[in-house]
Amino acid sequence: MTSTVSRTFLQTAAVRVCAAAAAGALLLSGCTNEGTSKESSGSGGEAAQAADSAGSSGPTCTMEDYGAEKVEIDGAKVGFSQSEPDSASFRAAETQSLKDAAADAGADLVVTNANNELPKQISDIENLLSQDIDILVIAPVNSDGLDSALSAAKEKKVPVVTIDRKVTNDSCDDYLTFIGSDFVKQGERAADALANATDSKAKVAVLLGPSGNNVTDGRQKGFKDKVKADYPDIEIVAEQTANASRSEGQEVTAQLLQSNPDIDAVYAFNDEEGLGAMAAIQEAGKEPGSDVKIVSIDGTKNAVEAIVAGNYNAVIESNPRFGPLVFDTLSKFYGGEEIPEDIIIKDGEYTPDNAEEQVGQAF
Repeated sequence: MTSTVSRTFLQTAAVRVCAAAAAGALLLSGCTNEGTSKESSGSGGEAAQAADSAGSSGPTCTMEDYGAEKVEIDGAKVGFSQSEPDSASFRAAETQSLKDAAADAGADLVVTNANNELPKQISDIENLLSQDIDILVIAPVNSDGLDSALSAAKEKKVPVVTIDRKVTNDSCDDYLTFIGSDFVKQGERAADALANATDSKAKVAVLLGPSGNNVTDGRQKGFKDKVKADYPDIEIVAEQTANASRSEGQEVTAQLLQSNPDIDAVYAFNDEEGLGAMAAIQEAGKEPGSDVKIVSIDGTKNAVEAIVAGNYNAVIESNPRFGPLVFDTLSKFYGGEEIPEDIIIKDGEYTPDNAEEQVGQAF
């Protein structure tokens, strides 16, 4: 029996088809899950169209396998443990998407924010569980370290959905499923975009993200492997973390430009780092977007506007609008369907050819 959710979610139930080619593209195995969701997540414009599923993979899990009890989503109490402050535009869009989707489904969403502190996230989750939530959604601070919180949820038989950042724990045991981007694929697409902007010849500085999570690892691996395999004239001359920060992106890029004055391209882990790099390039007396090309991953409005202004070259979107997929997945789970370990959200891309037209989709 299907739980009571809005007609919108029922209309967007994905059709699972086995497609080895798609699975290979995701560097994962299993069946592909094509979605058609078009729900608005409160971000405006056409951006909500990117709430589709691009695929799914891994072992599957049913309500019986997980040991969960039946919950009607209409009227359910759902806890959401956000990892970082909503001052970050990605997190603001992510939180709003969950709020909007919960409202559409008739669920009561209780939100906490860990402010990027793992101990606080563990405490937040314990607090949510003490409020007798039925379902737990987590945007993890780190891929590791949530063992005690996940164990507490398991003890209370509260299903856990992780979004954006995957944990290293066991699916269908410690958590139900991961919904997020294919971070390796994002890195590969960034390498293609940078090659396109530089005619496949460049000396690149790579600004890495924070250590200890699969987002940084995937984006780095995808970019470096793609460059090595397909672009012999693109040379990575420097790599340094900028911790997803605009100020650190500016500081690190300034240092790298001084020590490597022949750098003519920057690949940044996220838009904040890339925008910091843009400022450093300008301070160095060079033209960002022309003298030094910039490609990053996220999809923030500031970065897309920089493309329109000619100061930036490409942004690979990392879609924050998880809400519709989360509640659609929960609807299927409680309806008796098998849920895959990984559900991949569809990401877009901003280039000089489409940025002006699609800037309204940025978050």
